[in-house]
Amino acid sequence: MASLSDSRAPVALVTGHTGFTGRHVAHALEAAGWRVVGLMQRTSEDAPDVAVDLLDREGVASSVQAAGADAVIHLAAISFVAHGDAEAIYRVNVAGTRNLLEALANAGKPPAIVVLASSANIYGNSTDDPITEATSPAPANDYAVSKLAMEYMARLWMDRLPIAITRPFNYTGVGQADHFLIPKIVAHFRRGERRIELGNLQVWRDFSDVRMVAEAYARLVSAAPAGGTFNICSGRVYSIQDVLDMMADIAGYRIDVRVNPDFVRATDVERLSGSRQRLEAVVGELPGIPLSETLRWMYESSAPSAPRWD
Repeated sequence: MASLSDSRAPVALVTGHTGFTGRHVAHALEAAGWRVVGLMQRTSEDAPDVAVDLLDREGVASSVQAAGADAVIHLAAISFVAHGDAEAIYRVNVAGTRNLLEALANAGKPPAIVVLASSANIYGNSTDDPITEATSPAPANDYAVSKLAMEYMARLWMDRLPIAITRPFNYTGVGQADHFLIPKIVAHFRRGERRIELGNLQVWRDFSDVRMVAEAYARLVSAAPAGGTFNICSGRVYSIQDVLDMMADIAGYRIDVRVNPDFVRATDVERLSGSRQRLEAVVGELPGIPLSETLRWMYESSAPSAPRWD
């Protein structure tokens, strides 16, 4: 669990703090002067802290009460779109979030801001370009539906908690698990493999660097824009072929791409291109990190991949 030695620092509770996004967010918060704690619980005086399952209603309540957080960033979720257990997606992403909000609302010390991570997947195959927060939701898979349901459920708590919602577009970086698209591509090039099997190549994504995303979260908890909904994105779209071309330049060779029909999802969103104008109006201009720089960072890093859930 990340922490600062100065106990007088404001406390930020980050769920999923040991996952891919959470580790980067914790680092950004600590750099901004926060003391970061996770959703943890001590089982006895001599036992170490243990992670609390979001579906453990009593454990969540106990951990929230003990944390006494000044701010909360809720990142813990099943975030892999192709995850095979739809029921688990809804349980964790909706019911688990409700348990957290209930615990925060009943805690003696209310936080100044609760930031909930939703997803740009809720927009589905929108024809808006760029997509803004006013774009109508049209979720096209269970993950996206679960995140939109989470947003609606959170509205039930907005009279008791200062909630802000983020809708991150695709992002990547060191530590993301290899079953996600870009880490999979980078890993193949790092190993010097000559062939890769991918799914639908006719998709375009607004890819961001996780370090920019983490900075956005750190600034949001300081700004505390309760009631707001914010896209987190780069404002630039890249095709899968663009990513392959950049990696070929970095690694010095081209890889043979085979489309595996088993990897092609009928519910794939074709294009996601976002606007972060509303976000930057609140937190200021965010660093623009080119995707090629992010890919090189990942290619040259020896950091292990993150756990499956973040």
